[in-house]
Amino acid sequence: MATKTGSRLVIYAALAGNLLIALTKFGAAAFTGSAAMLSEGVHSLVDTGNQGLLLYGMHRAAKPADRKHPLGHGRELYFWSFIVALLVFALGAGVSIYQGIHHLAEPEPIQNPRVNYVVLGLSLLFEGSSWFLALREFRGLKGRRGYIEAVRRSKDPTTFTVLFEDSAALVGLLIALAGVAGAQLTGLAWLDGAASIGIGLVLAVTAVFLARETKALLIGEAAYPETVASILRIAADDPDIASANGVVSTQLGPQQIVIALSAEFEDGLDAPAIERAVLRVEQAMRAAHPEIVALFVKPQTAATWRRARAALDGEA
Repeated sequence: MATKTGSRLVIYAALAGNLLIALTKFGAAAFTGSAAMLSEGVHSLVDTGNQGLLLYGMHRAAKPADRKHPLGHGRELYFWSFIVALLVFALGAGVSIYQGIHHLAEPEPIQNPRVNYVVLGLSLLFEGSSWFLALREFRGLKGRRGYIEAVRRSKDPTTFTVLFEDSAALVGLLIALAGVAGAQLTGLAWLDGAASIGIGLVLAVTAVFLARETKALLIGEAAYPETVASILRIAADDPDIASANGVVSTQLGPQQIVIALSAEFEDGLDAPAIERAVLRVEQAMRAAHPEIVALFVKPQTAATWRRARAALDGEA
């Protein structure tokens, strides 16, 4: 599983690389007049800001619980990850498409195309290095699952946001390279503008995918099924619990889960005995799953739990 340190390292590497690449691309765009290069500069600048927001979200999510936020600040990371997706769409995709349309309407020949080739080549090298780090980190998380399945299961958006941003950046660089080369070889200056629109469309698709995945986390996803199954086993193993009926869970952050446990206690137990049983179960659960920040136990029979779940499923 990816560690917080590993995730931060990937983000820091991507931030530093994108900042240097953005400055280089803007310089090349000013020197050559390339729309595709300008779009790539905007793309890299947006990515730099996005990595900064992810780091800020990780910092905010790590804040301890307080009176106003008794369950902690874990969802701050989900909020800022969603903002990152919106920025990729609004700034990255929007500006790139706008620049492309502008250059299609008023095409201008690229000056000194060799500069673009040098910058694009170096950008591919730097971006590829960042992408490789992000891919290696994500592979450690996904295990034997497919990439899309791993993204949908992931509770930590930083593990896949950087990877998808870097992947979109590499595709964008290849499109920019094709646009610059096509405009130079054919003399059709509008190909440069078309490449800028292509880059914008790649960013738009990436942004929609990221927004969809982070929205699900932001509004509240259940914990991993294997975590829920483990919690039920721990509760069922307690001698004073006759039946561990079920669990309602909410993921507040990558390492923060709230659990509501329905349990039927053995007949004849008084209140102090039930309290001791709850304490034992809570201690055992926290030892096995430190990410549990709050546990609520509701004493009820298995039949009552089934009726409640059936009613809820019927409403859904």
